[in-house]
Amino acid sequence: MKALCWTGVGELAVETVPDPALLNDQDAIVRVTASSVCGSDLHLLNGYVPAMRAGDIIGHEFVGEIAEVGAAVRRHKPGDRVVVCSILGCGRCWQCRRDNWSLCENSNPNPAYTETLYGQPTAGILGYSHAMGGFAGSHAEYVRVPFADYGAFPVPNRLSDEEAVFASDAVPTGWMGADQGGVKEGDVVAVWGAGGVGQMAARSSYLLGAERVAVIDRVPERLKLAASHCGAATIDYSETDVDAALREFTGGRGPDVCIEAVGMEAHGTGPHYAYDRAKQALRAQTDRSVALREAIHACRKGGTVSILGVFGGVLDKFPLGAAMNKGLTLRMGQQHGQRYIPMLLERMAANEIETGYLATHPMPLTEGPRGYQMFEEKTDGCLRAVFLPQR
Repeated sequence: MKALCWTGVGELAVETVPDPALLNDQDAIVRVTASSVCGSDLHLLNGYVPAMRAGDIIGHEFVGEIAEVGAAVRRHKPGDRVVVCSILGCGRCWQCRRDNWSLCENSNPNPAYTETLYGQPTAGILGYSHAMGGFAGSHAEYVRVPFADYGAFPVPNRLSDEEAVFASDAVPTGWMGADQGGVKEGDVVAVWGAGGVGQMAARSSYLLGAERVAVIDRVPERLKLAASHCGAATIDYSETDVDAALREFTGGRGPDVCIEAVGMEAHGTGPHYAYDRAKQALRAQTDRSVALREAIHACRKGGTVSILGVFGGVLDKFPLGAAMNKGLTLRMGQQHGQRYIPMLLERMAANEIETGYLATHPMPLTEGPRGYQMFEEKTDGCLRAVFLPQR
């Protein structure tokens, strides 16, 4: 089969690789019909996530058709159209039974990496390095899905592949950002990042009762989409003082909930950003926290900062004093997709959550390297490239 593989030198290439096979009786083989790029994939390409190997297939956000199932799979059969959560959960461990799927105790077969980095192992993630299990990813014609009964979900007929694909990661991650932020009726919410996750966090905030939402970014096309499709006010941080703009937006108080949907390669302005970039390039820190620092400083006293952006290791200049003295609540984590996806698919089918507009650049899998270049460089208004392997 054809697959988009990491070459080992920070580049991608379409290669011919063996078809996946069932390795466990809880596995399913899915024929991929649409697979989206994701901002967190860029951390792999730029060398900020450990344990990548040449030939690794990347990608973790996809929809497809069940081609084969293991003997123990009960909820799916060949021919079923499913969306698959990017996070793998066994469904039986202490954390999974409490709906904390990204903290699964059994789905990562390489626990030593994250035990060393974080003190305890985390869940496996499709297509996201050997530190997260070494699972082949979704930018391919077929993918093996472990624990298929818990991670694959039937797709409503009215949703196209280009719409349904985002129920794999962007939609549940955005919803979780608003949910764990405790967004409630009448709140004012600020979202850093107008990518797919930030757009979905903004829309989710309104669905949970927010009165107003502001989205912060620097890419005009993305800000226009946040305004037109999510109903958000927009702030271009390259032209505006974000803190001052948010104080004006909230009558001087600051947002009730600040959602950080950017992560370890956040962009910014001024000398502190240049310092962060240089320090990260020298590997003196693994993450740069420009957006996170802004969110903590902007949040109202007693408010909540919800962190969705992927952070991999350590950073400096973390404003712990501001968080402590303002009495902030910090909530964070990889998405617990299995907790949310069935409900979100219903909302998507009912037109409460619009996702098709995120797929700005559908293209064949063979154009994968070009799609990633456009996505990273944000050229041609690219919000998300979506690969269609079967077309």
